[in-house]
Amino acid sequence: MTDYAQIKKELDGISVEDNPKLVQAKSRDFYWYSPILKAQLDQVTGDLIVSPTSEEQVIRTLKVAFAHGVPVTARGAGTGNYGQAMPLSGGIVLNMARMNKVKEIHPGRVVSEPGAIIAELDRETRAHSGQELRFHPSTANTATIGGFVAGGSGGVGSIHWGGLRDIGNILRLRVVTMEAEPRVIDLTGYELQKVNHAYGTNGIITEVEMPLTAAYDWVDVLVGYDDYMDAVRFADDLAHAGGILTKEIAPIAAPVPYEYFTRHKPFIRDVGQSVVVVMVAPHSMDHFAALVAQKKGQMLFRSDKVESMKGIPQAFELCWNHTTLRALKIDPSFTYLQVQYPGPDHVERVRQMTEIFGDEVPGHLEFIRFSGKVQCSGLPLVRYTTAERLEEIIRIHEDHGCPVFNPHRYTLEEGGMKQTDAVQLAFKKETDPKGLLNPGKMIAWDNPDFDFRSGKSYLFPGLEALMDA
Repeated sequence: MTDYAQIKKELDGISVEDNPKLVQAKSRDFYWYSPILKAQLDQVTGDLIVSPTSEEQVIRTLKVAFAHGVPVTARGAGTGNYGQAMPLSGGIVLNMARMNKVKEIHPGRVVSEPGAIIAELDRETRAHSGQELRFHPSTANTATIGGFVAGGSGGVGSIHWGGLRDIGNILRLRVVTMEAEPRVIDLTGYELQKVNHAYGTNGIITEVEMPLTAAYDWVDVLVGYDDYMDAVRFADDLAHAGGILTKEIAPIAAPVPYEYFTRHKPFIRDVGQSVVVVMVAPHSMDHFAALVAQKKGQMLFRSDKVESMKGIPQAFELCWNHTTLRALKIDPSFTYLQVQYPGPDHVERVRQMTEIFGDEVPGHLEFIRFSGKVQCSGLPLVRYTTAERLEEIIRIHEDHGCPVFNPHRYTLEEGGMKQTDAVQLAFKKETDPKGLLNPGKMIAWDNPDFDFRSGKSYLFPGLEALMDA
């Protein structure tokens, strides 16, 4: 039995919370986007919230937790979508939100603590030197930069810069190990992949250095099309128009924009209109308008032409998983998928999936650069009926050459890699020898013989016992 009263004594001077309701609230993310994960994770909660304000306090916390054999799960703002920061084995939830200082701003780079809110970080770099982060999630107004690195992959700006795994999109990470005497390690270059998108399983991030780019007063635009595939083809043409500077290109199929983009509904003609959500640099607007006219699109909305943006969400809050969130608020029967449509024939792959599924899987694409080449990833909505039909929809996508990064799984491997990441596993053995960091999220640590080809999902034994309780 873990002696949490003794642990609290040993953590004297560090903020600790053990009120069960507050602990449970900090043990949650947006896992409920998935009906599968909602059933599996609803009972998950930690035992203690520890909120350090410095690297020294992180080191102290990990040292105490190691001595007591207590699991530690790092948390940013809880904006993840598939249980990345939910404590499957209970223990300490390490709330990093109070480590939120922007420490240094230089030409082309910024250094901050992991709990810095992304939008606030951008505000500071804009005010200081007219710079901003290269890309960010749609949850920028609430998400932390450390949480984005540990649990994200790309976002608004990825049409130009690619994703977090592209070398150079993270400059440096400082992490603390989970050992009897925790070490502090700085990682750069390819070493960053040991920690990037690892859900905090192999080190606690205490400092982040990210590249910056020139900031613009981006113009939010909605372009309308009566046919979804016309919207997709326009988006692809725009993504390939290298002279027009964009930050976001997202075609979204009817009826989603009219039904669920409530603040933009007055600008959308009817329920049958698909839209392309775009963010354009001001100096590119004339050329963008010319392309829209050439491709027979309808300019529905321009943020630089409305009297006031008060009450109207920014374009990026219509995109990525904000699209899913807006639909779920009105119709909770929806869920979603994460799909890759490999190029160069990505548009044809989208057409095939649209033809097969129709309104059962309303289309939503995000145009990005993947290894330097334009293609699109999908976050299509799914009208959920049964777990069996959801698995069938996934299988049909994959049978047509469209890999699914399954958002209905909480492990690193099942969510995308479908195999063991040997580099991350080796680093975990070095930095977390007891396996106390975010246990249950790395299959390779718990079950190295797991058969990824079996078609069965992995269920962490501790979670299985919790579900049976």
